[in-house]
Amino acid sequence: MSAIRPVRGTHDLIGEDQRRHAHVVETARRVTALYGFEEWTTPVFEETGVFSRSLGDTSDVVSKEMYTFEDRGGDSLTLRPEGTAAICRALVTNGLTQSLPQKVFYTGPMFRYERPQKGRYRQFHQIGAELIGPGEPIADAEAIAMGRDVLAALGIMDNVVLELNTLGDAESRSVWREALVAYFSDFRDRLSEDSRNRLERNPLRILDSKAPEDRELLADAPMLAASLNDASRRFWDDLRDGLQMFGVAYTENPRIVRGLDYYSHTAFEFVTTNLGTQGTVLAGGRYDGLVAEMGGPQTPAIGWAGGIERLAMLLETTPPVRQPVAVIPVGEVAQEAAVRALSALRAGGVRTEMAYRGNLKKRMERANKTNASHVVIIGETEVASGTVQLRNLATGLQDEVAATALVQAVRQSGEVSA
Repeated sequence: MSAIRPVRGTHDLIGEDQRRHAHVVETARRVTALYGFEEWTTPVFEETGVFSRSLGDTSDVVSKEMYTFEDRGGDSLTLRPEGTAAICRALVTNGLTQSLPQKVFYTGPMFRYERPQKGRYRQFHQIGAELIGPGEPIADAEAIAMGRDVLAALGIMDNVVLELNTLGDAESRSVWREALVAYFSDFRDRLSEDSRNRLERNPLRILDSKAPEDRELLADAPMLAASLNDASRRFWDDLRDGLQMFGVAYTENPRIVRGLDYYSHTAFEFVTTNLGTQGTVLAGGRYDGLVAEMGGPQTPAIGWAGGIERLAMLLETTPPVRQPVAVIPVGEVAQEAAVRALSALRAGGVRTEMAYRGNLKKRMERANKTNASHVVIIGETEVASGTVQLRNLATGLQDEVAATALVQAVRQSGEVSA
């Protein structure tokens, strides 16, 4: 019988991997809370329309990568490939469009059927933040600054560069779209099949193409800057002024694009060279039309998302395991007192484990294997006197302390905290 293996493109989070994963989530949760963001959790699957309308039927995600299935009731459902659409759907269906702004942090698994590679899985995990309601450039600058602060708190900003672009408003993009169609139409026969299909429906997506034949044509393609109207130029200038106020360094990259009409103005990516070709670790932009796509009113919004697997790979050190205190009862008479000690230590915030079996020597060996900082030894004599023996395994020193003073004694002796 062949061994059971995880499904291709999935992975288990155990030990060091789980600690790195949890550290990314906890850090992002803490930093976004400082900005006033509240955590939301949405289902891992939604009606397929939530994503097909938000990502566009010409996108690779919708046409090639979504995990879509029909349930027993005949409804088409999709495992979420990204988080923003689900947050906007939740905003509308929970009647929160009249209670703006909404500052939302989220985390959880996403699903895409794509080729697994370093830092990229078919089930992957994201952190994300959405600032829904404000339409001012300073809101975009603050959202980007918050992403910067998350990366800084993780200790990885030294290896990351912020790349920034403007997509302009709808009027500017319409002029740009016409220029792109005119340019690429002259090279229709040289375009990839996917790009030929996108030429009339969504030419901006050609700029995202990875096909070599398309990439050769991009260098001379029209740039958006030539099509920006005055309002878009003011927004772009104000955004950059705001980033300067927040002390956020950036480089301009006019090739960062978003292919759907509800994206506008700001687009950005935090990029590292430490992960090869998969260098984007956190990215986002302004999407003023997505809430309306979900059936709500026209609502401005700015957000970003980051891949936890990629961020975890960039951590310089693995978060340490908190050292436990081992409680060792000697003899049946000490069991109840050991449980009381165990409960008192845990109530005091001390990670504690019980040594269940074996003689004192074997239980001490077990405590050493768990990297315990201390052992608490309780025998018949200690039960009778209301005391315990507290041994510091780092120094070898052992003291008799009152059972009621155990938590304080452990802390004074140097119990290692998280």
